[in-house]
Amino acid sequence: MSESVIATPEIAEPQSIEETGVRKNLLEDLALKILYVEGELSLLDLANRLHLNLGIVEVLFQRLRKDEFCEVKGMTGGVHRIDTTSKGKVRALELMMLNQYTGPAPVSLKDYSNQVRAQSVKDVKVHAGEVERAFEHLVLEKEILSQLGAAVVSGQSIFLYGPTGTGKTAIAESLPRIYQDNVWIPYAVEVAGQIITVFESGVHETIDSEPNPGCDRRWVLCRRPRVVIGGELTIDMLDLQFNPITKFYSAPLQIKANNGVLIIDDFGRQRLRPEELLNRWIVPLDRRIDYFTLAGGTKFEVPFELLVVFSTNLNPRSLADEAFLRRIQTKIRINYVSPEHFHDIFRRLCDHFKLKYEADVVDGLIKTLSKELNQPLRACYPRDIIEQICWTARFEGTTPHLDSKTVLRACRNYFLCRLDA
Repeated sequence: MSESVIATPEIAEPQSIEETGVRKNLLEDLALKILYVEGELSLLDLANRLHLNLGIVEVLFQRLRKDEFCEVKGMTGGVHRIDTTSKGKVRALELMMLNQYTGPAPVSLKDYSNQVRAQSVKDVKVHAGEVERAFEHLVLEKEILSQLGAAVVSGQSIFLYGPTGTGKTAIAESLPRIYQDNVWIPYAVEVAGQIITVFESGVHETIDSEPNPGCDRRWVLCRRPRVVIGGELTIDMLDLQFNPITKFYSAPLQIKANNGVLIIDDFGRQRLRPEELLNRWIVPLDRRIDYFTLAGGTKFEVPFELLVVFSTNLNPRSLADEAFLRRIQTKIRINYVSPEHFHDIFRRLCDHFKLKYEADVVDGLIKTLSKELNQPLRACYPRDIIEQICWTARFEGTTPHLDSKTVLRACRNYFLCRLDA
């Protein structure tokens, strides 16, 4: 895949509390909680934990000092070292009972919404070469590549359907490789005084580079997200997740996937009924806006700027009605592979596993699949058969070989069918 990444415009660092878009009281409370949890800090250390500049933290410090919530303990490099007072500790404990969030300062909902729209998947320019590079590790028909490229350009949702084992999941998970730019994701968003965490290190792939001076450190530069969810999906995962212990929220799947790709794998086999998911998202897919409600009843909207990929081996018409299918602009059937593509997949995998590719052996396997096992040519079979060969060789302490004997043995292990020697 090409490494030529399109430069992403930086977000300017706020120079005043007003420019943060967040209420001063919230920032003061957050600073006091951090100071209480961390203990004695320099103002510079506190600024780094808040991800705000020193000038703003100086203003927060002066207010906390005036209220006798913190005191100066000394100096480090011309910067005050401060700690909470007894009164400050009492106040911090009160605040922790309300909300235990002590991470970087949040951004406002308005700033978050504007940034998400500015990074919309609809506005990404995609060319044929980028699509080919994104899927170069897979063997796909040119028509499929064209359909995938058009779908990404549209920024609309995709339905990948077809028989099991044809590579739908691998295709879906490769879609983000098309994008050649990065996006900004906030650590947290503030809504009506409540904190919603968005950035998650296990989900978002950060760009390994130090932010430039003057860049807003409340945002993290990441590759466009790729979030995959399968049979474990429940309707609750599509709503704000409130932690009753920490008293703050974490964002649902679709917010974490904003500006990227959300893959619903094995659609139709989730713990929630397909119609529940479809009813939940019929408006977001159509209007590109999602709606949420805080525990206190405050309602707000968030941009729904992501590519949703539904992958299923079930009949789409049995999962969704016409109204929903109409909102998924691209439906791509992923079918069985041709003998030529079956050979090509085997050849690539032999190179990967350091096996000698034998065309005659693969021809024999194709014949066995067709005449003895009554099996179509699924894209998953070459890897599965080769892995069976490698596992057996590793167990027996031998060098793996691709020949008629090892392939037959692998088929006996793999298929629910008896094969004669």
